[in-house]
Amino acid sequence: MLGLDALELARTQFGFTIAFHIIFPAFSIGLASYLAVLEGLWLVTGRQVFIDLFRYWLKIFAIGFGMGVVSGLVLSYQIGTNWSGFAQRAGPVLGPLMGYEVLTAFFLESGFLGVMLFGMKRVGPALHFMATCIVAIGTLMSAFWILSVNSWMQTPAGYTLAPDGRFLPADWWAVIFNPSFPVRLPHMVLASYLSVAFVVGAVGAWHLLATRGRNEGARVMFGMAMWMAAIVAPAQILMGDLHGLNTLKYQPAKIAAMEGDWNAEPYAPEILIGFPDMRAEITRDAVAIPYVGSLILTHRLGGSVPGLKQFKPQDRPDSSVIFWTFRVMVGIGFLMAGLGGWSLYARWRGRLAEDRWLQRAAVLMGPSGFVAVICGWTTTEMGRQPYTVYGLLRTADSVSPVGAPGVAASLVAFVLVYAVVFGAGLMFILREMAHAPQPGEPDVPASVPHRAAGIMPGPAVGQVPDAVAGP
Repeated sequence: MLGLDALELARTQFGFTIAFHIIFPAFSIGLASYLAVLEGLWLVTGRQVFIDLFRYWLKIFAIGFGMGVVSGLVLSYQIGTNWSGFAQRAGPVLGPLMGYEVLTAFFLESGFLGVMLFGMKRVGPALHFMATCIVAIGTLMSAFWILSVNSWMQTPAGYTLAPDGRFLPADWWAVIFNPSFPVRLPHMVLASYLSVAFVVGAVGAWHLLATRGRNEGARVMFGMAMWMAAIVAPAQILMGDLHGLNTLKYQPAKIAAMEGDWNAEPYAPEILIGFPDMRAEITRDAVAIPYVGSLILTHRLGGSVPGLKQFKPQDRPDSSVIFWTFRVMVGIGFLMAGLGGWSLYARWRGRLAEDRWLQRAAVLMGPSGFVAVICGWTTTEMGRQPYTVYGLLRTADSVSPVGAPGVAASLVAFVLVYAVVFGAGLMFILREMAHAPQPGEPDVPASVPHRAAGIMPGPAVGQVPDAVAGP
């Protein structure tokens, strides 16, 4: 298939499926917390608009959660089918962490999701709010364990090597809280919050434009989203800087590839635009700002930055890809912060709900958070190459002994199935977003696919008395 061998096809397949999957956990993490905030505000203030918005976004959360579960299962199977070498070598360390994620996080989420979706009239507002908070906490716990697994692959610690080459846990505290985990976890959680904030802001802005600012629910959701943009986007930029310092310390080759730097030097420039050429060992047509590269990466004007020529050619990440994915991610982050600043100015003038240009910009920025998340994960994962466990286990030694035709056939099947299944799910979500939030927003209808939400199907709302009908 396109002249690719089994290793390249396996990497392509995993990259394709994780690009789909990462969107849904990010969406669930951010939206679950937003739902908890909405329900909490309703309980404290008694304002109808907050429970209306809660019900509005709860339907969307249900289908997004279900799609995340389905796409996550595929990744687990791929580790066994395409990456048996990795599973055998790293399984003693990473297997228990993945098990903890299922036992502590997924069971918590799925166990209380049914109460969250259908239990308002059964358990009462206070217990229902507790269920919503538990689901939100479960999504954060899931992020905790998954980021611990992935961070260990980036900066392995707390292990010993068995004679047969397997990684064995020696210090679980060091394994879980490995050197890159403390910065990567908040970076990912903030990215999830920002992604959802810009989706909520885009939906609110769309309906404000359609109703000329008269829809109360749209005004509230747009105002809340812009507060998140104004506060969290600058915080994410600062967290990204800490992440960069950590990466410079533990993965200098990745930093060199991200920056398109070939020679280690002090007073390094910051290359804004260029085209890294891995064969010629040069970044062509570079547009750079003198000295700024050292200042950003080391916080010192004369700080020395790494270059790709320091590393053997077979140990270098592909700069031609991650050079650009990194810049797209950073560029989106600054656009988010800029939109947040714009919203503060409009709020100060008392025109947040009337500023049509701000609302049009918010609509355009709606999917930007997910684009940034995909670019960030591409940068992180491709920047780790040619290793699955950085510096210790090569990707070529991690792949299963499966022929290229078999991997190619499953890749084609994934593309076709994903186009149908996730295309239908996306259409459902967009259809829900297309209608404006209304006073007395209806509860989750019986037509919501219960199995996709991870619970057993129940009776239709019309088949039971209103006193016990689900929300």
